[in-house]
Amino acid sequence: MQVSHQPLAGKIAWVTGSSRGLGRVIATHLGTLGASLVVHGSSPTSTRAFGEGDSLASVTEAIAEESGAEVQAVHGDLTDPAAVERIVGEINARYGQIDILVNNAGGDIGIGGTMSPTGGKPEPNDAVFIPLEDVRAVIDRNLLSCILACKAVVPGMMERRRGWVVNFGSTGGLSGHVGGAIYATAKAAVHEYTRCLAAQLRPHNIPVNCIAPGGTVTPRFLATRQADPARLEATDTLERYADPIETSRAVAFLVADPGPFISGQIIRVDGGSQLWPA
Repeated sequence: MQVSHQPLAGKIAWVTGSSRGLGRVIATHLGTLGASLVVHGSSPTSTRAFGEGDSLASVTEAIAEESGAEVQAVHGDLTDPAAVERIVGEINARYGQIDILVNNAGGDIGIGGTMSPTGGKPEPNDAVFIPLEDVRAVIDRNLLSCILACKAVVPGMMERRRGWVVNFGSTGGLSGHVGGAIYATAKAAVHEYTRCLAAQLRPHNIPVNCIAPGGTVTPRFLATRQADPARLEATDTLERYADPIETSRAVAFLVADPGPFISGQIIRVDGGSQLWPA
């Protein structure tokens, strides 16, 4: 049997938060597999936060050149229902539908945004003393954005009885932490929302899964913490941080057509750092 090198040809993939970081690599990888892409940033210049591009337009051009895919750029605040509806309208106006939704946008980012001195991390960032406005910002950025995107995109998939949804949680949402407590709580909620959505969409032939990455080397990751030098070095073991392409391959596996008979699962991409049930 001949295997296509572009298994996603003819599919439209929207990767939220894909103007930089992990999302950018995911979008590029799906493009190399044949998908037409929608690259999203919170603003036309959100790419500048960690020096990953001068503008959303320039990043979109770079992704198109690297992947060979057709690429549309969209921007907007995914915690704003009106902005989400506008973005989905723009995508449908160009492509007619969305086949693959990857809810990658998120992060441990409070009300100050990524341009704050901490790269967005609230201060303090615990379960009790974190400012209330940061609590709301972190939950909205990670959970509400995921729910709103699904509410806008999934009904079209249900009508067609075809589509794939991949949400992004975190290994942080699978254990207790002092630091990043609200981020962990929001990601745990994304995990459960994924299970609930998968149950609802099972009769409609739409698999819904969640990727839970561990530490992954991106510009923001390096800028917002003291990374373990030993885990930064490329080694022949799994005792290291992930490269974004490794997470991207997991996404591609879940949205292949025909895809695996998998839905409602929380899939860690962490090299086995967590070995207890999800």
